Amino acid sequence: MSEWTNERAIERWGTMPRKLLEDMAHDGDYAKRHLVNPVLLRLLGDVAGRRILDAGCGGGYLSRMLAARGAEVVGVEPGRSLFEFAAEREATAPQGIRYVRADLCDLPDLCDLPDLCDRFDAVVSSMVLPVIPDWTGAMRACVEHLRPGGLFVFTVNHPCFEQLAPTWRAHGEYRTRRYLAEYEIPGPSGANFHRPLSAYLNQLAALGCRLTEVAEPGLPPETPDAVEAYIHLPNFLIVAATTA
Repeated sequence: MSEWTNERAIERWGTMPRKLLEDMAHDGDYAKRHLVNPVLLRLLGDVAGRRILDAGCGGGYLSRMLAARGAEVVGVEPGRSLFEFAAEREATAPQGIRYVRADLCDLPDLCDLPDLCDRFDAVVSSMVLPVIPDWTGAMRACVEHLRPGGLFVFTVNHPCFEQLAPTWRAHGEYRTRRYLAEYEIPGPSGANFHRPLSAYLNQLAALGCRLTEVAEPGLPPETPDAVEAYIHLPNFLIVAATTA
């Protein structure tokens, strides 16, 4: 992974096709809709009147969902096509969302912008940390932008079951050969990086956060067009923690 930098990852993800962004504009893709979003919204609770940072907001679908529930949302996204799509949606259908184009590891620079220096009630970072080479810097910045007692919620591909769907299709079961090493997982829009579950949780502890819940959502069998693998094994890990 030594050849990967945040700048290279941002450049790669920032070319995501518009058609894909449009398909995910309302509530994300199938997995987000059925597995990730319900847990995220439950963990965040009543967001009305709360100040929330959507750290790595992509095309902004989660920012828009939170704003529709009454939150005051700031979305940060470095990727060009994703940021432009989110900003365009806000311009055509305003919800009061403030979008900032920035690398998450440079979040302290938000204090150079008017009205953005206050800390947030909650920071959510959904499916972002696995695509960032300097993920520890990004997590630190998220935590530093929380008020005391603020809530940090992040989601990642479950480190134990990242290749769940393709291996299930191929073998009717889940198979893996490596877990403890860190390695790149190539994808159509950019690279993900495998890291052991302990890496995320230990970094959270090192930042002084108190773990409040770990969720491994599974798909209810009655879900329309249910993906069988998602019924039996968790493809996502969702973590909630609070600051001191």
